[in-house]
Amino acid sequence: MTSSPGEDEEKEGPVIRDKRRIDPETGEVRERAENQPAPEAAADGGAGKVSDEELSSVKTQLAERLADLQRLKAEYDNYRKRVERDRVAVREQALGQVLSELLPVLDDIGRARDHDELTGGFKSVAESLEAVTGKLGLERYGEKGEPFDPTVHEALMHSLSAEVTETSVVDVLQPGYRIGERILRPARVAVADPDPDAGPDAGTGESGERPGDDGE
Repeated sequence: MTSSPGEDEEKEGPVIRDKRRIDPETGEVRERAENQPAPEAAADGGAGKVSDEELSSVKTQLAERLADLQRLKAEYDNYRKRVERDRVAVREQALGQVLSELLPVLDDIGRARDHDELTGGFKSVAESLEAVTGKLGLERYGEKGEPFDPTVHEALMHSLSAEVTETSVVDVLQPGYRIGERILRPARVAVADPDPDAGPDAGTGESGERPGDDGE
């Protein structure tokens, strides 16, 4: 007696084809059958080459991304430099405000030194104060004989002199102070211009003297 197709399926049971490469029981990689195509080849339909148009498109995109990264890095570097510059400026401004309050004290110390009154304990304190302000970057400037510079000097007196060949400082009435390139107070000075009417020996004769000239 011949069995029907339905009876054969009921006896044999459903057919299961496990295509997983890892055996769930042993955990080992299963060998692929010789006639089974590789997954990569099946996925791309056997095409293993990239066209010139696609390669050119990828290179263009890479160049654009590289340009974006370079521009972003340049912007960050400029931002970092600007922040550092602002930080230094704020520090100098705050320090300058504090040191400006000490300038009258330093002036008193200078006058006492000029009159040989800087002695004893006062001398030790004065020198310590000058050393501390020096470490903070405070610089005193203004000397006789140096060229006059209107950006750092303030001329309070003016005269003509045969002893100078350019506008020069002939006396320092009050020293100047600065921190780096920042002027806290300009040096207040007396200046002299070359005398156009003075002869070669004008500095020794009475004819070379003018009212207001330096009499040295």
